[in-house]
Amino acid sequence: MDGGPRVPEQRRPGSGTEESAALRFSVLGPVRAWRGPDALPTGSPQQRALLAALLLREGRTATAGELIDALWGDDPPSQALAAVRTYASRLRKVLDAGVLVSESGGYAVRGLPERALDVAEVQDLATEAEKAKSAGDLAHARDLLGRALALWEGEPLAGLPGPYAEAQRVRLEEWRLQLLESRLDMDLEQGCHAEAVSELTALTAAHPLRERLRELLMLALYRSGRQAEALAVYADTRRLLADELGVDPRPGLRELQHRILQADPNLAEPSAPAAETVTAPVRPHQLPATVPDFTGRVSFVSELSDVLASAEGRVMAVSALAGIGGVGKTTLAVHVAHQARSTFPDGQLYVDLQGAGSRAAEPETVLGAFLRALGTPDSAIPDSLEERSALYRSVLDGRRVLVLLDNAKDAAQVRPLLPGTEGCAALVTSRVRMVDLAGAHLVDLDVMSPEEALQLFTRIVGAERVAAEREAALDVVAACGFLPLAIRIAASRLAARRTWTVSVLAAKLADERRRLDELQAGDLAVKATFELGYGQLEPAQARAFRLLGLADGPDISLAAAAAVLDLPLEDTEDVLESLVDTSLVESAAPGRYRYHDLVRLYARACAERDEWPPSETTAAMSRLLDFYLATVSGVYLIERPGDRLVDHLEHAEHPGLVFSDRHTAQDWLYAEAVSLLACVRQAARTGTLRRAVDVLWAAVDLAESGTNSKEYEAVAALLRVTAREAADPRTKGRALTLLAFVHHISGSRFDVALQEAEQATELAARADDPLTGCWSSNISGVVALYQNRHEEGAAHFTRAIESFRALGDRPGEASALCNLSRIHLATSRTESAVALAQQGTAMYDDMGHDLRGANGRYALGLALTQSGRLSEATECLNQALRVFRDSRQRLWEGMTLFRLAELDLAALRPAQAAVNAEAALTLLRGIGGDWRRGNVLTVLGRGLDGIGQPGRAQVCWREALDLFEALGAPEADAVRGLLTPSATV
Repeated sequence: MDGGPRVPEQRRPGSGTEESAALRFSVLGPVRAWRGPDALPTGSPQQRALLAALLLREGRTATAGELIDALWGDDPPSQALAAVRTYASRLRKVLDAGVLVSESGGYAVRGLPERALDVAEVQDLATEAEKAKSAGDLAHARDLLGRALALWEGEPLAGLPGPYAEAQRVRLEEWRLQLLESRLDMDLEQGCHAEAVSELTALTAAHPLRERLRELLMLALYRSGRQAEALAVYADTRRLLADELGVDPRPGLRELQHRILQADPNLAEPSAPAAETVTAPVRPHQLPATVPDFTGRVSFVSELSDVLASAEGRVMAVSALAGIGGVGKTTLAVHVAHQARSTFPDGQLYVDLQGAGSRAAEPETVLGAFLRALGTPDSAIPDSLEERSALYRSVLDGRRVLVLLDNAKDAAQVRPLLPGTEGCAALVTSRVRMVDLAGAHLVDLDVMSPEEALQLFTRIVGAERVAAEREAALDVVAACGFLPLAIRIAASRLAARRTWTVSVLAAKLADERRRLDELQAGDLAVKATFELGYGQLEPAQARAFRLLGLADGPDISLAAAAAVLDLPLEDTEDVLESLVDTSLVESAAPGRYRYHDLVRLYARACAERDEWPPSETTAAMSRLLDFYLATVSGVYLIERPGDRLVDHLEHAEHPGLVFSDRHTAQDWLYAEAVSLLACVRQAARTGTLRRAVDVLWAAVDLAESGTNSKEYEAVAALLRVTAREAADPRTKGRALTLLAFVHHISGSRFDVALQEAEQATELAARADDPLTGCWSSNISGVVALYQNRHEEGAAHFTRAIESFRALGDRPGEASALCNLSRIHLATSRTESAVALAQQGTAMYDDMGHDLRGANGRYALGLALTQSGRLSEATECLNQALRVFRDSRQRLWEGMTLFRLAELDLAALRPAQAAVNAEAALTLLRGIGGDWRRGNVLTVLGRGLDGIGQPGRAQVCWREALDLFEALGAPEADAVRGLLTPSATV
C-alpha cells in the first residue's frame, strides 16, 4: 500500500497564511484547484498539464526545458517557451502569492498545506490503513482504503496532453489498482465474498493480464460455493497468459488452483452477512434509442465510461459534455449511457432540457416528472423547487441510477437535478462549458477525425459507392468540417439520391456561399443548429461572433481580435472567453481563438444579414490590416534600426503592439505569420491594396527566413496580379519589387526576377517612390550577380548605393556595398571586395544592426576566403552563423554552412566540409531553390570524396547535375566533369 508516487513537499498547518491553507488541488481525475469551496480557473489543457507537472515534483524546481519536454516531448511548438511563461503567469494570478515561484530558470510549487493535494491525502490514508490492518482492525483499514480510492475521479490527469501526463497516468493508475487489490483482499478476509465477485469480474475484464485480481476472483468464487467457476477462471488465465505473453501463471495462482482442487479447508472463511430484504422500487428505463451507425469516438467513450464506472463506492459522479451544435454530444452520451446500464441496475432517467432554445425546461417540472418515474405518487410531490430537489435526492439514496440531462442551458438549471448520494451518476450535455458545476468531470467534444468522419459517411452511403470515389468522399467530409451532423445530413441526401455520384455532392459543397444551404435534409439542418446558439448570445457576444468570423486566418490572436472589435484587450478577452464557453468559438492556444469552418461560414452569413451599419464589416477588416501594418512595421524597425522603409509606408490608424526586444518581436512575427499572410491575401482588393503591399514588405523576414517563404511568394504573386488592375504605379512597383525579391530568394526564377525588378525601377521613378527604386536596383544587381552578368550587376549596385545615400538610408547603403563586394569578388578584384564588405559591415555595426551585420559578415567571409585569409573568414562566417540561428533565418543559416563547407575544402578539411554541407542541405530542403541545393550537393560530394566515400560523392554529383541541367545552369559542365563515365549514363 506504500507503493504510490512521491508527492510534493508539504507545509505543516499554521506555517503559512490562511489563504494558502485554503488551497486544494486534485490530479486523480481532472486537474482542478479550489480555494475553500470555490473552484479556481486552471485554464487550458496545456496550462493544467504544467500545473500538474509542478504539483507532482516534490516542491523541486522544474526548468523551462523540463516543462517543455513534459508538455510537448520531442515536438515542441516554436512558441513553447513563451507558452510556458504565459501558463505560469496565469496560474500565478489564480493561486495565492508565493505558491508558484520562479527560480533558477524554472518554476516550483511551494508552501502548500498538508493534504492540499489529493495524492498526498491518498498516501496518508494508505499509511493509516496499513497501521490499522497491522493492529487487526480490518474494518477501519478497509474504510480508510475506501476513502482513499474514492479520491480517484476517473482517469488521473484526465484530458491532459504531453508525455509527462501520460507517464503519470500509468503510474497513478497502477497505484490505484494496488490499493484496490488491498481493499478487495480485506473484503474477502471480512467474509464479503459474494459482493466482491461482481466487482472482481468487472475488474478482471478491464485488466485481463493482472494476475492478483484473478487470484482474488478465484478465491471469492470458491468461498461463494462456485468451485467450478473458480477453476474456469484459472484455465482462462493460463490460456490468456500463454497466448498473449507466452508465460505460465505465477506460483501463487498455481498454488491457489491446487488448493481449490484439493478442497483445502484452510481456504474456507465465514460467509458474508445476509443482506436485508428490500422491496424492489420502480426502475425507469428512459434512455432514447442509440443510433445503429454510431461511429468512432473511442477515447471519449472510454473516458466517460470510466467516470460512470467510478460511481460505485464513491461520491456521485458527474460528467459534463460540451461542444458546438451538431458535434454529436447527445449521440455520444446516449451511446455511453446504454453501455453503462448494467452499472446502474436501479434505472436510467432522461430529459431534454431544451437549453439551446428560447424556452429551456424548468427544473421544477423536470423534477416532478423524475419523481413520478421513480414511483412517487403525485400527492407526495411538493410544490417548491427546493423541496422537490430534496425529495428527489432522498428517493435516489441507496439506489444506483444514471441521470442523462441532455441539452442543458447552464449549471443553474442542472444543479437541482443532480442526485446527491454515491452510487448514482449524471451525464450532462450542453453547448456551454460548465466550469461552474462543482465536481463535474468536464469533457470538450471536438469534431471527428478524418478517419472517423469517412467511416460514418461510408456507413450511411454504403461501402461500394464510397470505395468507387474515395477522394470525393474525403472532399465531402472535409467540406462538412468533420462535423457529425453535417456528415449525416450530406450522407443522407446522397443515400436518398441513387443517381447522384459522390463527386456531384462534393461539387455542391465546394461552393462556400451555398454550403450551409446544402447541408439540410428533412428536419435536420446545420444552419438551424447554429441559429439556436447564436440566438442565445448577448449583443456584445453576437457582434464579436459576426465580426471575428470575417477574418480568413486559421485563428486570431487576442490583440488582433481587439483591433477588429475596436475594444480594449481586457474586454475583448472577456467576450471571447464567453464565446468559448458557448462552444461557438474555440480556444486554439493561450491567447488565440478559432472557428470551426462551418461556424465561420455561418458567422459571415450573420454579419452580412445582421451587422449595422453594413460598412462596419469593411471597417473591421480595415482595423485588422492596420493592426498588422503598425505592428509589423515595429518589428521591422527593431530588426533593422535606422532603416527608412517604415517612413515610406502607408499610415496605420492602429498603434500596433510594442516589443521590448528583438526576440519578443520575432516570436510575435512567426506566431502570427499564417494569420498575417491570410489578412494580406484577403486585403488584396482596390481599397486596401496599398496597405496590403506595405504589410507584406514590412514582413519580409517571413520570406527571407525560409520558414514561410512559399506562402509569402504565393501572396506576393496575388498582390502582383491585383496590382495590374490598379492605376497606381507606386503599388505596382512595390508589388513587383516584392515578387522579384521572393523569386530571387527561391533561387530558380532569376530571369523573371530580373524583369520584375527592372520594371519596378521604372514604375518607382514614375511614382516618385525613391525607396522602391533603391531596393529594386539592389535586387536587380543580386540577380545579375547570380547570372554572371557582372557589369550589369555593378551598375545596379552603384545606382542603389547612390540612391540609398541620397535618402539617408544607411542600412540600404550598407546592403548595396556588401552586394557590390560580391561583384568585385566574382571579377577577381579581391582586395576591393574585402574593403567594400568591411565598409558595409562597419556601417551595420555602427547602427547596432545585428541581423544585417550578419549579412555583412557573410559577404566579408566570402571575400576573405578568396583572399586566402581563411582564419579570419572562418571567424566572420561563424559570427554570422550564430546570429542567423538566433534569428531563425533558415535560408541564411543554410547558406552560411555551405560557405563554411567551401572554406573547409580550401583548408583541406574534407570531413568537416561534409558535415557542414550535410547540415546546409537539411536546412535548405524545400527553400532556397534548386540552384542553391545543386551548389551544396556539389560541395558535399567533394567532401565525401575527400574522406574516401566516392560512391556517396557520385550520388550527390548526379543529383546536382540533374538540378543544374533542369535549370540550364552553367554549373552543370563543372559537375559533369566530376562524374565517372558510369555515373553520367
